Amino acid sequence: MTNLTDELPRGISAPLSIILKLMNAMIIAGGCIMALTFLFVVIFRYGFNANLFAYEEWLMTISFWMFFMASAVAASQKAHLNADVLGFLIKDPKLIWWREVIVETIEVVVVLLVTWWAWLMIAEEIASYPLWQTTNALKIPFFVPRIGIFLGFVFISIFAILHFYLLLSR
Repeated sequence: MTNLTDELPRGISAPLSIILKLMNAMIIAGGCIMALTFLFVVIFRYGFNANLFAYEEWLMTISFWMFFMASAVAASQKAHLNADVLGFLIKDPKLIWWREVIVETIEVVVVLLVTWWAWLMIAEEIASYPLWQTTNALKIPFFVPRIGIFLGFVFISIFAILHFYLLLSR
């Protein structure tokens, strides 16, 4: 696990550090909201024989934001899942570097492509403005969780490009 902000110049690392702190705060706040919501669901259901109205709708939105912000934080630290067997088999430092360049290139291309698709999803949502899809009970626009998906992929792309930059600058 590498800390991206430690390896970058101060002009880039300072804003990224603030963004990462905001993302972590969102993840923590979302987790607390989810835990409290489930606590209240249990209290309402078993204590008062009542139901907490449409809680799954706001939890869906929070879950999307949490998942994609956490994915971006993991991408910034290179802490996401990795099934790299070649990394253990190759011993030559030059071959290791070239393998990393190939892997990072594929990662950047794939992430940029998925980010583009996420943008198309947002653009389609914006284009259908007065007729936005909404949740059934609370009428939360689907745009709200989808913007979390898009921003998550934007940050994943930024972090992948910065990791690639650091790899090439070594």
